[in-house]
Amino acid sequence: MNPTNYLYVSALLFTIGAIGVVVRRNAIVVFMCIELMLNAANLSFVTFARINGNLDGQVVAFFTMVVAACEVVVGLAIIVTIYRSRRSASVDDASLLKR
Repeated sequence: MNPTNYLYVSALLFTIGAIGVVVRRNAIVVFMCIELMLNAANLSFVTFARINGNLDGQVVAFFTMVVAACEVVVGLAIIVTIYRSRRSASVDDASLLKR
């Protein structure tokens, strides 16, 4: 299989994630779209590593997955806190936490 096909899939996944972040208002869906964008970037890193014949892209993808796992823990904790206080997971309600 041609490695450029992986780049096309990566671009498609990133585009779907970016549209989801811009269009959706639910915090959990926005969070999942951000994770989709991170996975698209990981696919690009691994593809370029395969094209160039080195492991640098795979190492970067591994550290990106570690950071994404930490982001999931913190992000879901914030979303659960907003939901418990406002009974809504809407992104518009997050601005009400300033009080």
